Amino acid sequence: MTRILLAVVLWSSSGIIIKYSGMPVSVLIFFSCLISSACLGLSMLIRKQRISLQGIRPFQTLLALGPISLINTFSFYFAYQNTSVANAVLTHYTAPIFVALIAPLFLKERPSVKIAIAVAAATAGLWIMLGASADQFVGLFFAGDHNAVGIMAGLLSGFAYGVLIIILRLLAPSYDPVVMTFFQNTIIALMLLPFIRLPENFASAWWAFAVMGTVHSIAAPVLYFRGMKEVTAYTASILGYLEPVCVIILGMIFLNEAVGISTLAGGLMILFSGYLTLKS
Repeated sequence: MTRILLAVVLWSSSGIIIKYSGMPVSVLIFFSCLISSACLGLSMLIRKQRISLQGIRPFQTLLALGPISLINTFSFYFAYQNTSVANAVLTHYTAPIFVALIAPLFLKERPSVKIAIAVAAATAGLWIMLGASADQFVGLFFAGDHNAVGIMAGLLSGFAYGVLIIILRLLAPSYDPVVMTFFQNTIIALMLLPFIRLPENFASAWWAFAVMGTVHSIAAPVLYFRGMKEVTAYTASILGYLEPVCVIILGMIFLNEAVGISTLAGGLMILFSGYLTLKS
């Protein structure tokens, strides 16, 4: 349990690094994945770990990890840059709701009454957080309002993360987590390579690439995977809900971001809906 809690705290600090780095999202993701892939590849080489490809269909699913993870990470980081860290992480935590809606397509299960209540609670919480009607929010989004754009990006990251969870569940019986992480980050780096343009202040942000590449892309996942051997998946999921709390506290301490009543109330409803989904 201690390992999972430490992983959650490490992940929750990513928003602070992104805000302070001043780097474009694509550059942050590219170098973080490049550092992570290099370290993991070297580790696999030293341990002489073989990559066993378990058939064509699982391998195709493994390749899908990269694009889906890129959408998830890019939209999440983009949300951090355009709205408050509280709005970004709370909208990202709609992921369990999307999982509940997507899973029946793969598992052929009917959503339960609890799932329906959870979806309703998440939707209500989202509109409370927005503090605007659907029409007003859409208008703000197309007008380029940073807060609205950031919240929409957070929702997209929640959806992509939901899809990612389904893919990981399908791949888990066939592949080692280190192999999955290596493939995922390598594919993301290759996809971004043609679009990378180094900004003028690139050299001053080396610390951000180093921290995110080693701490957020290697240390935190390894701690989490090892912690999963000590607790049940349900317990790990509940512990994960400490991340929004840590993110909001860190945002208040390091970024002086105040949390409004609407954000707090809406965020609590979204977290409650996720809890209902996990319990169901």
